[in-house]
Amino acid sequence: MNNTLLKGLEIVELLAHSDRPLTLTEMATTLNLAKSNVHRLLQALTERHYVIRQEDGNAYAASIKLWELGSAVLSKLDLKLHGQDVMEELLQRTGETVHLSVLDGDDVVYVHKIESPNPVRAYTQIGGRARAHCVATGKAMLAYRTPSALEHLAQSLVSRTALTITDPARFLHEMARIRAQGYGVNRGEWNINVAGIAAPIVDARGNTIAAVGLSGPKERFKPAQLKKFAPLVIEAAQKISIRLGGRRPLPIWR
Repeated sequence: MNNTLLKGLEIVELLAHSDRPLTLTEMATTLNLAKSNVHRLLQALTERHYVIRQEDGNAYAASIKLWELGSAVLSKLDLKLHGQDVMEELLQRTGETVHLSVLDGDDVVYVHKIESPNPVRAYTQIGGRARAHCVATGKAMLAYRTPSALEHLAQSLVSRTALTITDPARFLHEMARIRAQGYGVNRGEWNINVAGIAAPIVDARGNTIAAVGLSGPKERFKPAQLKKFAPLVIEAAQKISIRLGGRRPLPIWR
């Protein structure tokens, strides 16, 4: 591993565990590093907002950004913990593969899944990615972005299949429909033979933080079946939301 990276991480860890700000000399002595190296690393860490310099200019402390990063990781771990039995129940009630996803930019990342026992099913990988506007879990989360963010995204939609929604007006209409009905549907927009349905998960502040959904062959996700699946995925999303402190049936749209 890169030695500079390791030294930078040592500084971050030292400051994170210190009960007070530390001077450059104290850090150099504790870590057995040259002052010039510590100074250079502190400059980089300060520029990236991982470290803050005290007003007197003589000491440094870990910033709130480290807490934010830790909270982001913790929220994903909590999602899996709180979602496991709800996802298992959803699988039992539907027989279809259940996904738990989060947004990363304009992509979804699959953080957990429980496979359908059906030999013919949709195949995805935990840690795998897909363009959010092409899949049900992604749509369910995108719908609650700000109007300006949605309008910006609508101008750069990439086609994955012939069924992918790329027309800006149609995409914005789709987002409005998801907010109205509480769930999103993928009709072969990522994989021409795969369909899905998903609902958003919210935290205690009403923010959309994830989505839970079903996916499988389009033949098993026809309109009549989607109508049966919809209340089940909404219920699953609400159960997970409540466990995370959320109390609203749908996210707050800002």
